[in-house]
Amino acid sequence: MEQNIRISSLNDFLFCPKSIYFHNLYEDYERQVYQDTPQVKWTINHENIDNKQYSTSKNILQWFGIYSEKYNLVGKVDIYQTDKKTIIERKTKISKLYQWQIYQVYAQYFCLTEMWYEVKKLKIHSLSDNKIYDIPIPNKEEIEKFEKVLDEFRKFDPSKPFEANPEKCKKCIYRELCDSY
Repeated sequence: MEQNIRISSLNDFLFCPKSIYFHNLYEDYERQVYQDTPQVKWTINHENIDNKQYSTSKNILQWFGIYSEKYNLVGKVDIYQTDKKTIIERKTKISKLYQWQIYQVYAQYFCLTEMWYEVKKLKIHSLSDNKIYDIPIPNKEEIEKFEKVLDEFRKFDPSKPFEANPEKCKKCIYRELCDSY
């Protein structure tokens, strides 16, 4: 049986495959030990979602578990608006929309639709500047690219040579521990 992929691990993989190792290594530690300012801000911004205190509206489902048997994905959705059939992923600040952010919303989309929820819109909300990014529902080409990333995730071997991205390494909270930096 194939192991489930946490959507958050998929995000880490797309940022840097090695970050998954460090993320899992620190998972049992207090966040203050390893988080940098951006992660602390995200934690604070996410508290009302985590505690399901974002809204009392019956049309808004908050921070609930999702699963895809087809893709073996598991995770949570920040917000699903039942009346608008919309997934909203919240981020502290988006200065540039990255593929990993789009794939995070795609993963949520695949899970929800497989769970029989109707989804018509995908959005990413940048909280600091209140910008909303509309993400198109994935077409056949995007689905194939997404599936390729899942395949790469499953085949990744951290013991094999790895070419790091120096720009990403500069921003990585695990850079001091990583031999690629």
